[in-house]
Amino acid sequence: MKSIKGVKILLVDDEPHILQFLELGLVNEGFEVKTAANGLTAINLATEFQPQVIVLDVMMPGMDGFEACRMMKKTGINAAIIMLTAKDEIEDRVKGLSLGADDYLIKPFSFEELLARIHARLRNQFPSLIGEVVNGPFRIDDRRKEISYQDRVLELSPTEYELLHYMVLNYGIVLSKAKILDAVWGYDFGGEENIVEVYIRSLREKLDDKEHKLIRTLRGSGYRMDLP
Repeated sequence: MKSIKGVKILLVDDEPHILQFLELGLVNEGFEVKTAANGLTAINLATEFQPQVIVLDVMMPGMDGFEACRMMKKTGINAAIIMLTAKDEIEDRVKGLSLGADDYLIKPFSFEELLARIHARLRNQFPSLIGEVVNGPFRIDDRRKEISYQDRVLELSPTEYELLHYMVLNYGIVLSKAKILDAVWGYDFGGEENIVEVYIRSLREKLDDKEHKLIRTLRGSGYRMDLP
């Protein structure tokens, strides 16, 4: 279980069923959640609620997510903003990030992926709020930047730590090389996708995963972390 104390999330979307679904999932994860159906309400609520994370839809009537993001940053709201959109266009992604958004998710997305992005933002911007994560034989301590496997602290480089952290939080989910690159190396990574294979190989060695039972390769799809 993840130890979460006082972490507040604001969800902003004009589709009620999406708000309800995300709110239920995040409340079950231990977050304090409030919702808004439009940009103006979101700005007012963010000022009052002071969330650590704002999940903000782009395509809303009236004030869209881009303008809401700009206004939130202008008024000094100290929150990580994850923007949601149905548009898979580079221009929209660049626009959102240039206005101050911290991350970007394209609809449709899995709840597990959103949760991983939220944890990543908290880890980067509000590390004091995150405690330990225990998934199967893995224990992740973000404050110490340590990952233990079967009660043994692993010797990991910063990139290995981020990659294993991402895979453990997303265990059971097939992760493509492109997704891994975005999550671990960032959107502006200009290198080759083969770098993922190199780091996967290194993690397998450190986990003594000779038979690839922990980190499985799915040809043509990517990798999947399977926990015993």
